[in-house]
Amino acid sequence: MDNLTDIGAIKALLARHGFHFSKSLGQNFLINPSVCPRMAEACGATPDTGVLEIGPGIGTLTQALCQKAGKVVSIELDERLPAVLAETMADFDNFMLIQGDAMTIDLAALLTEQFGDRPVAVCANLPYYITSPLIMRLLESRLPVTNLTVMVQKEAAERLCAAPGTRACGAVTLTVQYYAEAETLFQVSRGSFLPAPNVDSTVIRLTCRTEPPCHPLDERFMFTLIRAAFGQRRKTIANSLMTAGLTKDRIKAACDVCDISPLARAEELTLTEFSALADAFTTGGAL
Repeated sequence: MDNLTDIGAIKALLARHGFHFSKSLGQNFLINPSVCPRMAEACGATPDTGVLEIGPGIGTLTQALCQKAGKVVSIELDERLPAVLAETMADFDNFMLIQGDAMTIDLAALLTEQFGDRPVAVCANLPYYITSPLIMRLLESRLPVTNLTVMVQKEAAERLCAAPGTRACGAVTLTVQYYAEAETLFQVSRGSFLPAPNVDSTVIRLTCRTEPPCHPLDERFMFTLIRAAFGQRRKTIANSLMTAGLTKDRIKAACDVCDISPLARAEELTLTEFSALADAFTTGGAL
């Protein structure tokens, strides 16, 4: 089994398969030997659990996961990599590769088919270009997974794990809070990758909730309000929510019902307050 954190071994492996890095797929392979074992530990992988990995690359994290988990299923989009993985993962009989796009595959069906009743975590070094859409898909699908332990761009991690009321807090922050508890685990420097990206990375863990922290009458409408509010975050709630098709009078009435200042800005409101605002509109309290 090749040392997949050794630059020389990696270059020899890729040369054998005629592989060249794809910028469009955001390919940066880990060469820091301490990162993958820490991620495998953080996601809670044990012989009794399964792990879904997205974007295994050449298998560096995959190997660490297979050493701890009962079964690892990896989804890879790049059609050039299965041949590489067939070599690097040959020693592991608890590994399965699925060729396809994680944004379109029926993930719920895949989890049932591959893991059955086994507890499952998601663990991945996510391509930067698809980080937020993929995390949102995983959370909004309400998959039966315990957590998402993922490496993302440092700035993305700051948004995903931001505290309410801070400048880093945005629509994606509140959406994540609705489905999971977010925490920053550790930083990973750009020098930990081949080729080295232009930014540093962060490993975060999103522990999936069994119950959301609030229960809006119309979940979809609540998220419509959140997106509208943060879409023009420099404006007050009274002005930004008008992009959701609401009149200023209705917005003021809803704010009055919820004891929220119409002069507040999006990042000043909590998820619970957005839920209350949505309910005020939904029940006619803002008519």
